[in-house]
Amino acid sequence: MIRVDALWLSTRPLDMRAGTETILAQVVRTFGEAQPHHAYLFANRRGTRLKVLVHDGYGVWLANRRLNQGRFQLRAGDGRVALTRGQFDALILGLPWERLADGGVVRVL
Repeated sequence: MIRVDALWLSTRPLDMRAGTETILAQVVRTFGEAQPHHAYLFANRRGTRLKVLVHDGYGVWLANRRLNQGRFQLRAGDGRVALTRGQFDALILGLPWERLADGGVVRVL
């Protein structure tokens, strides 16, 4: 099992052709460094694909996810967002993760 203590979402779109080294460089540019046991999520411009890079303390793992229908609910910008586990779970399912409050309750914005 890969341990993940923190989840981060980049709000800058990523070219999904990018590989491990390119995404690792993007993590360093966006987040300052790739910390052990942190996961970094990137989405394409259309919001239909996600890539996640996880630093496990020894190396990095890269995985991707594609929605067959709909889009991931993303925030536009050039920054970064810290995610809770509940927000991450909602995001990867394509749900409105930003409306998730404490305890998994969905609130109106």
